[in-house]
Amino acid sequence: MKRDTVIFDFGGVVTSSPFEAFNRLERARGLPRDFIRKVNQLSPDDNAWARFERAEIDSAGFDAAFAEEAKALGHELRGEDVLAVLAGDIRPRMVHALDWLKRQGYHLGCITNNVPSGEGAGMERSGERARAVSEVLVRFDCVIESSKVGIRKPDPRIYQMMLAHFSKPAAACIYLDDLGINCKPAAELGMHAIKVSDEDQALGELADVLGVERGLF
Repeated sequence: MKRDTVIFDFGGVVTSSPFEAFNRLERARGLPRDFIRKVNQLSPDDNAWARFERAEIDSAGFDAAFAEEAKALGHELRGEDVLAVLAGDIRPRMVHALDWLKRQGYHLGCITNNVPSGEGAGMERSGERARAVSEVLVRFDCVIESSKVGIRKPDPRIYQMMLAHFSKPAAACIYLDDLGINCKPAAELGMHAIKVSDEDQALGELADVLGVERGLF
């Protein structure tokens, strides 16, 4: 079956990884490397981060709940401090790839775990940056945000929502995400999943799966 639908994660794929910003914050605060990820890995389905991505709590609730989780692990860090560095930088090569795919007639989707904070799907604190993200998002035929639908990756239902939108079988889809845990359900449904480490690797693998020459996008 021809794969004619490409579905992207947003943060860490179309934009730079938030984990890079987390590490910078950790260094500035004298915290262990990957401490924020460690907090977010505790009770991954019902911790502060998971509840915020499903919009079950607001920014103030997340700020306090994350602080409690961090304190339980022996360090002081507010949730608001994490939100302040969350949004990444847009990757121009990924935007170029979206434009190339669009010109070639591919269907484009975006599934993003985000939070009801900042402006738009990119969770930007700056109006100018929010507008730049919006200009990227209009390239997608469908954008599904966890904070709007109340379901977050890796719940298979959020991928099924995208398939239902396009009326496509999973075998017709390619899915790109920077987290293996989010690639797994896509692959189990039948999509071709690409775990994104960096732009070169991701775009090279995407070209190979589509059967086109590397470097076209």
